[in-house]
Amino acid sequence: MTLALPNPLLRSRRRWAAVAAVALIGVFPRAEPPQPIAVKGDDFITAETTGILDIEGGECFSDPAYLDRANDVVVLYKPCEERADNESYGFVQAADGEWHRPAVAAYGWQECGRDFVRRWGGQSESGMDFYPVLPTAETWADGDRSIMCVVYNPDGKITRNMVPLVH
Repeated sequence: MTLALPNPLLRSRRRWAAVAAVALIGVFPRAEPPQPIAVKGDDFITAETTGILDIEGGECFSDPAYLDRANDVVVLYKPCEERADNESYGFVQAADGEWHRPAVAAYGWQECGRDFVRRWGGQSESGMDFYPVLPTAETWADGDRSIMCVVYNPDGKITRNMVPLVH
């Protein structure tokens, strides 16, 4: 009985095939799964989120994120052309009265939604979406009745000023 020894040339070919496969992976990296876009509802940002009160109508800003130097979760002004997350497109004023979050939220969705449809024709036409930034019980007690209306791109970033002029 003869014992067959492995062919050194065959081993060498397998080794080079493995090296080539690893090299190709480095040249053609696997696509990373897309990062989920945050669900932006009426509790995503509030009047108490640090930095939001510095944002004016037509200005773009970041999603809330922890900032070491502030030791807090903040939103930051960002030029729209620099891939911003959100853009303020207006403000509505809630009526005076007792603080009732569900009623204030419903009013914010209704009024911001009305302005959103007037400006963009709705989500299906524009590809954009919106959310209201509400006062909190604490800011309401201080007289805050402003609701900021915010537009964003559910598929990514804003790369230019999105607010159309409305006559």
